[in-house]
Amino acid sequence: MTGPQGAFQEEEALGKAYDARLMKRLLEYLRPYRGYVALAVAILMVASFLQVVGPWLTRIAIDDAIPNRDGPLLAKLAGAYVAAITAGFFLMYGQTVLTTWLGQRVMYDLRTEIFGKLQRMDLRFYDRNPVGRLMTRITSDVETLNELFSSGVVAVFGDVFTLGFILAAMLYMDWKLALVTFSVLPFVALTAVLFRARIRTAYRDIRVRLAHLNAYLHERFTGIAVVRLFNREQADSERHAAINQDYLEAHLRSITYYALFFPVIELFTAIALALIIWRGGASIMEATVSVGVLAAFLQYARRFFRPIQDLSEKYNLLQGAMASSERVFKLLDREIEIVGPETETVLDAPVSGRIEFEDVWFAYGKSADGEWDWVLKGVSFQANPGERLAIVGHTGAGKTTLINLLMRYYEPQRGQIRLDGVPIEQIGLDALRAHIGLVLQDVFLFSQDVSYNIRLGASEISDERVRAAAERIGAAPFIERLPKGYGQELGERGSTLSVGERQLVSFARALAFDPQILILDEATSSVDSEIEAQIERATDELMAGRTSMVIAHRLSTVKGADRIVVLHHGELAEEGSHEELLEAGGLYARFHELQFSRTPAA
Repeated sequence: MTGPQGAFQEEEALGKAYDARLMKRLLEYLRPYRGYVALAVAILMVASFLQVVGPWLTRIAIDDAIPNRDGPLLAKLAGAYVAAITAGFFLMYGQTVLTTWLGQRVMYDLRTEIFGKLQRMDLRFYDRNPVGRLMTRITSDVETLNELFSSGVVAVFGDVFTLGFILAAMLYMDWKLALVTFSVLPFVALTAVLFRARIRTAYRDIRVRLAHLNAYLHERFTGIAVVRLFNREQADSERHAAINQDYLEAHLRSITYYALFFPVIELFTAIALALIIWRGGASIMEATVSVGVLAAFLQYARRFFRPIQDLSEKYNLLQGAMASSERVFKLLDREIEIVGPETETVLDAPVSGRIEFEDVWFAYGKSADGEWDWVLKGVSFQANPGERLAIVGHTGAGKTTLINLLMRYYEPQRGQIRLDGVPIEQIGLDALRAHIGLVLQDVFLFSQDVSYNIRLGASEISDERVRAAAERIGAAPFIERLPKGYGQELGERGSTLSVGERQLVSFARALAFDPQILILDEATSSVDSEIEAQIERATDELMAGRTSMVIAHRLSTVKGADRIVVLHHGELAEEGSHEELLEAGGLYARFHELQFSRTPAA
């Protein structure tokens, strides 16, 4: 397998070909549709019984109607034969539509459940799991289960019923000739076992390479600008060709096994037919078997081995479904690390916006020696109601981590964060985040219209409120110049807008939700000075009476802050106003000197 060892280890673990625990859980998804399942099984039973009717009528025609020159009986038999085939056609049509509908309904329910789970997962989960792999879960794995429900779980009853009816009919007609026919079954079973062992390996290879391909494509398409900037198109194309070639070869191996399996089954079918002709012909000459029985046996034998082929295919389908269901249920069973409290503390209205960090320690993970790799070390500070607090520090100092902890995207290992004196873990997640407006440096816009990207589908935010937010932030002029104004589709990630325009839309989004706390995380670092000044004028009015936290590298954006917190290597190094920190001559003063005291290049 190409790629880092273990990167797709989860894809390789296929587990057992049949797991009763997993199958029981899968069948739970059929419970709401059990009436339709019962109807589908009943249809299959009747359709399977009709498989026996044709050869039986053939025996009667050859042994009774033709020798006795009974024309009316022969006409009735022909009519019954046509009626059986016609009824079988409509029954199989109904069964196919019904089982396919069942599969699609179950998959709709399962996809909805998976999407809901992924919506609630904490950010640490996404740090550890590539998006391409998660896409495989909700698309390819679910589609495999769709095939199980639409072509396997219910349809397997049809094969079993068909085998049972044909077996009973052959034993009833002539048990000795039936045993001769069944003499090839041990060889068929051995072939099926060998086939399953190899298709199991081929299927695992296909799953591994598909997950690898999905993850690679997602990453490259997301980073296409970087690929083009450094002229890596050819190298990435070659890499994709190699991964795609692995995927192709895995499929070709699977096709090869199928190409061998079906002719072998046909060979054994032919041998069974030859044995029937040999033994049945001898019995006819001995007058112990009629010609009609021999003709019926030839038809039954042909129909008997067809369900065996189908069952072998369904075993492979079951193998894939067990693997997919194990991965899907592993995702659904994964505990959500950050959840709301069982008993939620309701904040007083209106929220004042006082934020307190008390001795907060946090690490994203552990180092190689097993010790916590601390990003924040005992950080304590307070943002008072209506205060404009700035947080500065070098890259990696922990500025954005503070915001992630305040939003409860992550949980600190030690310490406590409070909002209006209430520990945030005692506040419902929805309630907590409803009080905070966050504007990030990396703006994410959805491939829908401008209006949707400001209100994010929130029905309580009217069109007037959307326009008012855009006007207050200064985004209205460029939005109104768009061909469809607020109804203009923005393309994926807002690709039709400039960086500055995307940033303005994100500001309008934050203002539309009217939060009590406003957080700007490097929000103006990607805009030019004119737009930055425009944003600052709009936010000055908005921040009046609200608590605001501004994270910035450019110290020009934090001069007007009421108080500045300076982080250094995860620790709070300094705290004070702009003038106080300059006068102290510490770390902030050095940052200021580096940014404003350089001699411009000639």
